[in-house]
Amino acid sequence: MTTPLMIRSGGEGDAVLLLLHGLGATGDVWDGVVARLPGRWPGAWMVPDLPGHGGSAALPSYSFGHLAAAVAAALPPGRPVTVVGHSLGGVVGLALASGWFGVSVAAVAGVGIKVVWSEEDLARSRALAARPNPRYATRQEAAERHLKVAGLAGLVAPEAVPDGALVRRDAEWTLAFDPAAFGVGAPDLPGLLAAARAPVVLATGERDPMSPPDHLRALGVEAVVLPGLGHNAHVEGPDAVLALIDRLRAAD
Repeated sequence: MTTPLMIRSGGEGDAVLLLLHGLGATGDVWDGVVARLPGRWPGAWMVPDLPGHGGSAALPSYSFGHLAAAVAAALPPGRPVTVVGHSLGGVVGLALASGWFGVSVAAVAGVGIKVVWSEEDLARSRALAARPNPRYATRQEAAERHLKVAGLAGLVAPEAVPDGALVRRDAEWTLAFDPAAFGVGAPDLPGLLAAARAPVVLATGERDPMSPPDHLRALGVEAVVLPGLGHNAHVEGPDAVLALIDRLRAAD
């Protein structure tokens, strides 16, 4: 069953830490970070499934603005929000930092954002957006497909895929993910960085082929390189992401 925006939350305090997952994933990818927050983050935390992912309802169409608006509508008004977003979630975080959606963003970190998009990349995304999710006879097969779509194959066991990422229909299994979200396109990162009204940190794993440090530096910002980590740094090395959160608190 989907809701307008499925959100897990915890902690206490005025400040809010908002953790946003990447394309095809769910908020569960932040479990390693959330487990380390007590005593480290002095406030509340919120982890949504982005629209069209997991337990959150699909959107009629997908853009970074539509995603940011949906997240903004679910945030407590008037409270300072520190955002850490991975890949797609990082772009949504930058959009929120613009102030266009009425959110008071204190600082934002984008991890593993893809900067350079070729025509081939965009054509592949459009093709995936038009293709319905396959159906599978077993949960295992559907879970393996979810991990492939989310870029988590080899990092998470199929048995550990959360129930919210999958749907069972007529004795078959498929993904909860709305493939139309692939059509979100390439972000205008220079424009988003120029519009940001809060301190911004861009980070990437040392072994992340989707977000090389040089691509981030070409945007005119410092690139924080997370040693030994790949594209899903928050899953592979939660402590490195906790260090980014400490850095955001210092920048605030």
